[in-house]
Amino acid sequence: MIKELTPTEYMRDYANDPRTTLLDVREAWEVQIAAAPKALHIPMGSIPDRLAELERNHHIAVLCRSGGRSMQVANFLYAQGYPTVSNITGGILAWGRELDPSLPAY
Repeated sequence: MIKELTPTEYMRDYANDPRTTLLDVREAWEVQIAAAPKALHIPMGSIPDRLAELERNHHIAVLCRSGGRSMQVANFLYAQGYPTVSNITGGILAWGRELDPSLPAY
């Protein structure tokens, strides 16, 4: 089962852990509008071809715009043998509401 994390929970519990990767699966144009700090950007459609860029022994927290794409990617990663994967509930929209109101909603 994929764990759900709010942006606040992610920042409090995982952001400073060197064994955690924040994976942003949005398109490049979306990241240009509103970016999360220290995120690895791999668009959702590129994930299967770029799995080698993700550490299997890391906790991977997946982020998208509102939480739907990131949950799909989190489930995919878990099925591919990544044991510790979570979804950032509400995506970058929730990140902006909870942590950084300067991020534009789109």
